[in-house]
Amino acid sequence: MIATNASFDRGAAGAAKQSRPLFFISDLHLSEALPNTVTAFEHFVEVTANEADSVFILGDLFEFWIGDDILDAPSSHPRAAFARRMTRLMHTLSERGIGLYVMHGNRDFLLGPRFMKDAGAMLLPEPFVITGFGKRIVLAHGDGLCTADRGYQAFRALARNRIAQRLFLALPLDTRMGVGQRMRTKSEGGRMAGAAPKYDVTRKAVSELFIASHTHTLIHGHTHRPAMHREVEGVRWVLPDWELDVAAPRGGYLRLDEQGLRALPL
Repeated sequence: MIATNASFDRGAAGAAKQSRPLFFISDLHLSEALPNTVTAFEHFVEVTANEADSVFILGDLFEFWIGDDILDAPSSHPRAAFARRMTRLMHTLSERGIGLYVMHGNRDFLLGPRFMKDAGAMLLPEPFVITGFGKRIVLAHGDGLCTADRGYQAFRALARNRIAQRLFLALPLDTRMGVGQRMRTKSEGGRMAGAAPKYDVTRKAVSELFIASHTHTLIHGHTHRPAMHREVEGVRWVLPDWELDVAAPRGGYLRLDEQGLRALPL
């Protein structure tokens, strides 16, 4: 795990007043096949986020993202209209003076400059250190901390290789769509198999990130195991995934303000 020395500069990022809170979300897995989850995100952007200074999305915003050129595809394409709708929705945050910062996840690591521009967002490297309300915090999606899953880590390194990404993006859009659908099916099958320890973060990776980033607070998602853990080096907050289209709906976000960090329901 290599920590970045970058930090969140509120002035340079165009953020608003220090007194307004920061909101953190991740693992929404937005898809037109999950209408209740999409509706919850629309409400979050249009209503909940109104009091925020900035919103940080720490990966897996979409169920999968096959390239920014989906934004130019005909509306008849299965994903095009939905992608444009969500992108326009997010742009309304910047129109209201609310900062939007997006980190790649394991499902949407192909979100590129065109998406960021159209969404009015800034791409965050991973990991990323911010300072707000006197607290220094390191942010991550979390998949890079699951180092016991060696097979996935090998795939992760390949998927984030720029040459491999260029080769994939050169494929026809429909071909990429098929690959994305197959990866989603495989991932869902693995998740249904159970919460094996190797799919969670490892103590060693978490410790190394705390030490390298010189922080005592970590926020990440990915594992779908929301909790607040007291580690040796500091506090680790795990963000909840959003799933409002099941019998037992779930979801939530973290709020950072003068009272500290709090986990809140949707």
